[in-house]
Amino acid sequence: MNAIGKALWFIESHYARDISLEDIAETAGLSRYHLSRVFGLTTGFSISGYIRARRLSTAALSLAEGASSILAVALDAGYNSHEAFTRAFRDHFGVTPEEVRNRRHIGDLDLMEPIRMNTAPLPRLDEPRFEITPAMLMAGLQQAYNYGANAGIPSQWQRFNTHDGSIPGQIGHAAYGICTQEEGQDSSFQYMTAVEVRDTDDLPEGFESLKLPAQTYAIFAHRGHISGIQATCHAIFSEWLPSSGYQHAGLPDLMERYDERFDPRTGMGLTEIWLPVKS
Repeated sequence: MNAIGKALWFIESHYARDISLEDIAETAGLSRYHLSRVFGLTTGFSISGYIRARRLSTAALSLAEGASSILAVALDAGYNSHEAFTRAFRDHFGVTPEEVRNRRHIGDLDLMEPIRMNTAPLPRLDEPRFEITPAMLMAGLQQAYNYGANAGIPSQWQRFNTHDGSIPGQIGHAAYGICTQEEGQDSSFQYMTAVEVRDTDDLPEGFESLKLPAQTYAIFAHRGHISGIQATCHAIFSEWLPSSGYQHAGLPDLMERYDERFDPRTGMGLTEIWLPVKS
C-alpha cells in the first residue's frame, strides 16, 4: 500500500474521531507538508475537505434513518452546536438536517463515499538527474485552483502562449508550470504559467513574478500525453520521495518544464518535473 493508500485507510478508520494531520502523516510516512500536497494531487480533494465530506455523509445517513437527536448527530460529526452543524450541512448538501430526517431518504444527496485507491501500478520512474540552480526569477500568469477543479489550466496556458517568446527580459525558450501552496491552505494551490526573466520591467498586463531560491532539483521525465502527468507526480511523491533519503525543499511544490521536446498542439512529448530537494 502506498503512502496515500495508507492515509486513506487511516482516515476511514478514524474520521469519526478528532484526528490530526500529524496522525495521518505519521501513518502515511510523509511529512505534513508532503501529505497535504500529494493528497490533493492524487485524490482531487483536500484532507480537511475529504474528512468533512465523509463526516457529513455519515450524518446524512443517520438522519435519513430517523435519528432522534440532531444535536447528537452534530456532535458525532465534530460540530459543537446544532447551528454550526446545520450551516455546514446546508452548505454541503443544499438542504437542512431537519429536511433529511423528515423525508427519510438521501436519494438526491451527493454523498462522499470512501475513496478507493486505484490498484493499477503507478508509472515506473526513470532515475532522476540532479541539478543545482542559481536563484531564478519567473514571470507569468498565476491563478488559484481548488484540488479536483483545475480544468482551467489548459486555457491559462493558451492565454500565456500568446505572450511566450515576446516577454521583455525572457531568458531562453523553456516554459514552466509552477505549483505553489500558501502556508496553512490545503484546499487549493497556485499555478503559474511562466518563463524565466532577467527582470520584471515592462511585463505584460496581468503578469506576476516569483523568485525561486538557489537550490537542488531532482528532475524526472514524464513521457507521453500530458494528461498522465498526475500519475507521474503521484509516483514521485508517494514512492520515490519517501524512500529517497531526500526531503522536499519548500518552494515550489513542483515545477513542470516544457521545451522543444514537448508539442503543445498535441499534448505529447517529454515534460520534465522538477522537485526541489534537500538532504
